[in-house]
Amino acid sequence: MGTFHSSQKLGEIVTKFPKAADVFKEYRIDFCCGGDRTLLTAIKEQDLSEPEILDKINNLYEDFKNVKTEDKDWTKAPLGELVDHIVNVHHAYLNAELPRISELTTKILRVHGEHHPELSMVHKLFHTVKMDFESHTIKEETVQYPAIKEYEKNKTKEALRKAIRLNQELSDEHTNVGNILKELREVTNDYEVPADGCNTYRLTYAKLQELEAETFQHIHLENNILFPRLMELDK
Repeated sequence: MGTFHSSQKLGEIVTKFPKAADVFKEYRIDFCCGGDRTLLTAIKEQDLSEPEILDKINNLYEDFKNVKTEDKDWTKAPLGELVDHIVNVHHAYLNAELPRISELTTKILRVHGEHHPELSMVHKLFHTVKMDFESHTIKEETVQYPAIKEYEKNKTKEALRKAIRLNQELSDEHTNVGNILKELREVTNDYEVPADGCNTYRLTYAKLQELEAETFQHIHLENNILFPRLMELDK
């Protein structure tokens, strides 16, 4: 019997074994906003093969155990270190890439929009994600994360509860972004570039897929690790 089984929650699996996210991405299983579901539920929803997915995850885990890894165990790292990682890696990615993708989606809409009307929706959906992320990250960086660091420094219940008060609001915003990214994938037919698509068209779709993958990792760290750890401290 393998280490992981289908009755475990998706978020729990990725928390224990981050590289399982690669398998979930391959099968388009949402482990961030949908991380509270069991693996079996996700498999049944998409009519996937349970043995095939479990074998992939467990075999990958066995390989992983036999090599050195620098993967950080964020379930045990100081919370201040975790939020610094989120800011320096995931927020930094958004700050750099959202403006670039904005330019790309606008460019292909201007050039190809007449013959590909779905690009109007791509443009609209992406810019909704961009706007949501910009306000979301400001809220985290100016309210929740400073409260977390204040709690780590002085251990005041007031600081902890200030951080926790935002959990549900931020989680709901994660869900909204996740839903829009799913809609983007549907509108683009799984990011299939049409025959008349230029290199910019291809680059835009590649960047949108990269944003989706990055967002899954980003939200996972918050929904499945940061928020539960804050709640545990308040018990």
